[in-house]
Amino acid sequence: AIYPPFACLLYPPALARVTMATLNVAPTPAEGEEMFAVAHIYASFNDTFVHVTDMSGRETYVRVTGGMKVKADRDEASHYAAMLAAQDVSERCKELGITALHIKLRGTGGNKSKSPGPGAQSALRALARAGMKIGRIEDVTPIPTDSTRRKSGRRGRRL
Repeated sequence: AIYPPFACLLYPPALARVTMATLNVAPTPAEGEEMFAVAHIYASFNDTFVHVTDMSGRETYVRVTGGMKVKADRDEASHYAAMLAAQDVSERCKELGITALHIKLRGTGGNKSKSPGPGAQSALRALARAGMKIGRIEDVTPIPTDSTRRKSGRRGRRL
């Protein structure tokens, strides 16, 4: 039941007492069983996102970017920032009871670069070193079947 403010004035003390319940986000696995989630690692050349969701991808457990871990803009996509982000993510996952991760690795894609940025490998490595078990690793970079026109004109980028 939801009580109005100043419930202690209206109801006896036993009813007005509010108990705090702990909220458990992740489901609890059976004993000796791995609790899986999906780590979506998006590594562009400007930033690295490490985003952990449930298996459907609908519920976010934790999301940390390289830009949240370093001050300078130029360092957001660095190996170091990705490593710090992945360490934060694995720490939070352990709090939630997640022990294993499937990895979905994504580069910028589209009509831009298909290869993931510099932070991808170090984020994945940091997750593994932090004690998370790694399940499947999948590349989900969007590859166009036929794309819109690429920038840099008819004669390309002249250096």
